[in-house]
Amino acid sequence: MEENRWWLEDYALFMAVKDRFGGAPWTEWAEEVRLRQKNALDFCRRELYDNIEFQQYMQYKFFCQWRKLKAYANKQGIQIIGDIPIYAAMDSADVWAHPELFQLDERKQPSAVAGCPPDGFSAAGQLWGNPLYRWEYHKETGYRWWLSRLRHCFRLYDVTRIDHFRGFDEYYSVPWGSADATHGHWEKGPGLELFRRAEEVLGWHEVIAEDLGYVTDSVRQLVRESGFPGMKVLEFAFDSRDTGSANDYLPHNYPENSVAYTGTHDNETLAGWFESITDAERQSVREYLCDSCTAKKDLHLPLIALVMRSAAKNCVIPLQDYLGLDNRGRINKPSTVGTNWLWRVTEDCLSSELQTTIRQFTARYGRLNEA
Repeated sequence: MEENRWWLEDYALFMAVKDRFGGAPWTEWAEEVRLRQKNALDFCRRELYDNIEFQQYMQYKFFCQWRKLKAYANKQGIQIIGDIPIYAAMDSADVWAHPELFQLDERKQPSAVAGCPPDGFSAAGQLWGNPLYRWEYHKETGYRWWLSRLRHCFRLYDVTRIDHFRGFDEYYSVPWGSADATHGHWEKGPGLELFRRAEEVLGWHEVIAEDLGYVTDSVRQLVRESGFPGMKVLEFAFDSRDTGSANDYLPHNYPENSVAYTGTHDNETLAGWFESITDAERQSVREYLCDSCTAKKDLHLPLIALVMRSAAKNCVIPLQDYLGLDNRGRINKPSTVGTNWLWRVTEDCLSSELQTTIRQFTARYGRLNEA
């Protein structure tokens, strides 16, 4: 509890109070609690003492279990990649407990929220709804809150993937109350200064920069100057709607300092993707492969091979793609709720044939870790 005091006390209180208010978001709580008036918080701490302790205990049990799992994985030569989202949810302990960090008014309502602009994938853009940061305030504090978040992730994971990395260069700001993201605009983020400060205070750690989405020259420059590997996703290479950046995702263009994926948790499976793209795009895929004969049901294997033999230092191949699963194996569809993160691998999928296939591919393209 002492080691995690900087976040645990606020989190446990937040969860206990949220439970008392029937799970309602904190913006709908009684005003004196919503605005964190001292007398109201003291009352909650007394009245909800047992629940607060229970919330702390659950976190303790999680960390015991997590450390045991991570130690086991590391002993087997396996590193764990963890994700840190750029934004916090509006309905979170962070925003409730530290409103000064975010673009909130005196009533603790956002003045603007996060999203991404209209593009070939969504005519209305994406309205994420996360409160945006007061970056000038973060700078004044030496980015103390961000350093705490990063330090925590570096303890949890062997490699940390920083989500929406382009938002540190420029972030898309949408006026609060907008129905969609069409009326947003770009604002400057903290840029390289944050990451130089992190390295100065926390030292060097393995990081992946999730540099997908609307990528500009200044974003590319930030990724280069940070030294972090960016992400390359094969499925983006043949998108006829995005000819400007599609070339960056062709495997022969991957730089060594990158992490190559067939697709991420946000994408379709390879088999599902190949089924959903246009005839012209499918033809482009086959031409790039120099393969007009492989049956569609088996095409996931030469596509995996494309990524594996690229110059990218590391590859991530979802298990669903090795299994050749269609979109019933998809993990997440961005901007939707209710049907995501439901796929589970069953024991009958983990056959000796699959094991042989993965090992052969890994060895064939010089990616086998004999250690």
